[in-house]
Amino acid sequence: MITSEDGHGTVQPLWLSDSPPTPELWPRLRAEHATSGLWPLLLDPLEPHGTDFRPWAYGELSPERMTSPADHDPATVLARWWRDYTATDEDDDQLDAEERLAVTAPFGQTWPGRAPAPTPVENADATADQYYARTFQAQHPHARLGLVAAPRGADALTTAGWNGPVNYDNDTATFSAVLRDWEERFGARVIGAGFATLHLSVAAPPRRLEDALRIAAEHFAFCPDNIWQGAHRDLATYAEDLIDLNCWDFWWD
Repeated sequence: MITSEDGHGTVQPLWLSDSPPTPELWPRLRAEHATSGLWPLLLDPLEPHGTDFRPWAYGELSPERMTSPADHDPATVLARWWRDYTATDEDDDQLDAEERLAVTAPFGQTWPGRAPAPTPVENADATADQYYARTFQAQHPHARLGLVAAPRGADALTTAGWNGPVNYDNDTATFSAVLRDWEERFGARVIGAGFATLHLSVAAPPRRLEDALRIAAEHFAFCPDNIWQGAHRDLATYAEDLIDLNCWDFWWD
């Protein structure tokens, strides 16, 4: 296990750089993962201009609380989350029952199942490198490099003990299980994470609105705040922007 200590002597399950990496370092380390066993994560702080680097440098990680991603079936996890978040008997000070169902139209409370797996149109690792070089670096100039001893990017979040979605599920392994599935179905790669944000590259995005709607339903189950508190207030408009999009971003409140 790669470890580092924060200023309080707390051991963390990752190595964290002192400054942002050089442009060529992340792609090189990602390419070396097969032999090194270390997955490189680009890590954002809670406050970009703050004096700390929460949660990564302050021990705000909980690896001991996590189960294994292999213990969770992604289809079952997504269906459970969908059921929970589409329930109309939940207390909501912003949406009544009718408005809550309108958010997930045309599916309402009916889980549509996972989207069919497309054929990746290009190499997933090449897509990850391109996203990093063309987009991520410019949008996340304060991100530092973290190295996690994990067999794949999806598992790195659980191994590190990341707590980003804790307000919805305090076991990150459930999210890693879904990410494993997205790695295989959509050529997704975990690029980076923040205090409660997650950034993926996607080699096989949906090409048709019908497919994008099914993926939008998975995104809602995975991270309902993307729609509840994002620019899109329903699945249909959210799905339109997923067509041909080679990166997926998530944010939990």
